Amino acid sequence: MRHTKVKDLLNSTTTLAEVNTKGWVRTFRNNQFIALNDGSTINNIQCVVDFENTPDETLKKITTGAAISVTGSLVESKGAGQKYEIKVSELEILGDSDAEKFPMQPKKHSLEFLRENAHLRVRTNAFGAIMRVRSVLSFAVHSYFQQKGFVYVNTPIITGADAEGAGEMFQVTSLPLDNLPKNEDGNIDYKKDFFGKHTNLTVSGQLEGETFAMALGQIYTFGPTFRAENSNTSRHLAEFWMIEPEVAFNDLNDNMDLAEDFIRYVIKYALDHCADDLKFLESRLLEEEKSKPQAERSEMTLLEKLNFVLENNFKRISYTEAIDILRNSTPNKKKKFQYSIDEWGADLQSEHERYLVEKHFKCPVILFDYPAKIKAFYMRLNEDGKTVRAMDILFPGIGEIVGGSQREERFEVLVEKMKALGISEEELWWYLDTRRFGSAVHSGFGLGFERLVLFVTGMTNIRDVIPFPRTPMNAEF
Repeated sequence: MRHTKVKDLLNSTTTLAEVNTKGWVRTFRNNQFIALNDGSTINNIQCVVDFENTPDETLKKITTGAAISVTGSLVESKGAGQKYEIKVSELEILGDSDAEKFPMQPKKHSLEFLRENAHLRVRTNAFGAIMRVRSVLSFAVHSYFQQKGFVYVNTPIITGADAEGAGEMFQVTSLPLDNLPKNEDGNIDYKKDFFGKHTNLTVSGQLEGETFAMALGQIYTFGPTFRAENSNTSRHLAEFWMIEPEVAFNDLNDNMDLAEDFIRYVIKYALDHCADDLKFLESRLLEEEKSKPQAERSEMTLLEKLNFVLENNFKRISYTEAIDILRNSTPNKKKKFQYSIDEWGADLQSEHERYLVEKHFKCPVILFDYPAKIKAFYMRLNEDGKTVRAMDILFPGIGEIVGGSQREERFEVLVEKMKALGISEEELWWYLDTRRFGSAVHSGFGLGFERLVLFVTGMTNIRDVIPFPRTPMNAEF
């Protein structure tokens, strides 16, 4: 008999004479009531066992974590909390689970403990919900861009280009590390490496994406990116996923419009398709915040926060205006910021971004026209000669969630900026070709997918919204 998903059984409009479902035992009470979950929903289905007619050997194997198959009738539940339950007529143990050794016991576990058991944490309610929301958001990303006529492009994971000019990249090599070949200058001879040159894991697909936008009009990438930053914060990963659209003929204002519309769409999609999971995550967050002092608790519930983003226009201000607000703010005057704001040109930190969003404007904020000195070489220089057409979108609890810009389309200006920063024209000859042949105004942005999932799920550590987090000194699983 073909098995039916728990979600479909719970959504049934009628009782059924015979059904079969399979899943993992969450709890088993009184030798009679099994809470069964198969991952299709946050909700368990109750399976009622006739323990008097079930062998003791089978009953002993119905433990938390065991995989079972149950056959029986779907009947109206006598207990509170569920519409239907299964009256079991046949039960098969598919895979037993040692109750004393299984780490995911039906009790509250610390998030740190769950990270150490990332291969099993998805069997908990919280992580099952997070990963279903992540999956739906992933689909929503593709849905949005495909509906808008964007072309999905797979940019290289192995690259010789450093898009950010940051230098914090993972090197890719096939050279024997215990016997590296050297050239006449005593340096590593990368000509003998697999690709014949120095290569790395990508930090961004943007530069390659731009080349496709200048032929296909509007494209997007959605793939893994890597940063070799020795950062152990709750906001950084060494491996994460990036969404990067690039659009020919779009200026900075068009870029801001696209980013705002896109974010609203994917959040609305999650609200429409993950109601049960988001409701559970909201209640989890409320429970967690009870232990915090009143002043540290969120002003809004998770669902209120998500709807707030949908219902309020993003506030757009220039970097210069933001600096004035921050310089004159009470936390800055009273030295409450870890990094004080003294002068124009400062690189804003997360504490500054969150102050603007959470305290000053109390809505999402888009900052634009940043100092050229703190932004990447490819951003278009403004007429003032000191700012670039960059924009960042700042969210409550997160800080920066989107970074983008109008790209520098003028060949001579781009070359001058590259020279000033010591970026090799020879290495990026192909990128400069897009400015040599049919250059045009174009713009794009990058959105770290995990930061989006973090915001939508209400989690506070980015390591909890990716299946297997990669961080300094941690590449387990």
